[in-house]
Amino acid sequence: MSPIKSVDGPVLVFGGPYGNLAATQALLNEASRLGIPDDHLICTGDVVAYCAEPQATVTLLRENNIAVVMGNCEEQLGSGAEDCGCGFEEGTACDLLSIQWYAHAAAHLDDDAKAWMCALPRLIKLEMAELELVVIHGSVSEIAQFVFASTPEPVLAREIDLAQCDGVIGGHCGLPFTRVIEGRFWHNPGVIGMPANDGTPRVWYSILTPREGGLEIQHHALTYDAAVPAQKMRNEELPAGYADCLENGLWPSLDVLPEAEKALTGQAIDLSSPINFATN
Repeated sequence: MSPIKSVDGPVLVFGGPYGNLAATQALLNEASRLGIPDDHLICTGDVVAYCAEPQATVTLLRENNIAVVMGNCEEQLGSGAEDCGCGFEEGTACDLLSIQWYAHAAAHLDDDAKAWMCALPRLIKLEMAELELVVIHGSVSEIAQFVFASTPEPVLAREIDLAQCDGVIGGHCGLPFTRVIEGRFWHNPGVIGMPANDGTPRVWYSILTPREGGLEIQHHALTYDAAVPAQKMRNEELPAGYADCLENGLWPSLDVLPEAEKALTGQAIDLSSPINFATN
């Protein structure tokens, strides 16, 4: 049975810590500064991926009792699979780079961490502002499906129909966005473990706040000392492109991106305006 969280205050949502311990700690520090308790934080999965400190990142989230949805990385690492399960086309840059970071992650997680990954829920139901929301990783129907801001509206509508909810909060694609579809919404807070390919080292999270008559969705950029995890990646001889990305904000490969998102490479994201979603 999927866990249900009913809340009456702000909820901070974030995705993809990716084994980036420094960014994860910075996010938790920011939540504390904002007065958002740990039980009002939700992670959309992929706690472990590209970066150098998988075990410590898992431990940090577990010690703070952060709610986490299973991502494809948790599914694969927890079950002892041979790859990350992202569905990268064989021989592409993303595929070749993933072989290196996945092997590092698998070798640096203990059995208890992998057992924790196996036990994570694939879906969390979130009740707030008289709305029923569903938190997943990729899509409702497929854990590793890439859903972007440019994904056709019928695809989003079908997935929201499957969830039988007022809004879906998803992860996986690594880019923050919010779209309203037929009186419902799809929201991706972005990830904190890697920049959003916008030419800045910023990482992303969001805060959902109940308001009179509805819900306010606010994207937030987070700045932290990215040089520290970048150097740790280089020390571990992890793919240099991802280490560089932590500092320059540019992905080493655009294989997974639709053309609309590719065209935005290197353009600083501005999501400063809140989205107000009215309760029907």
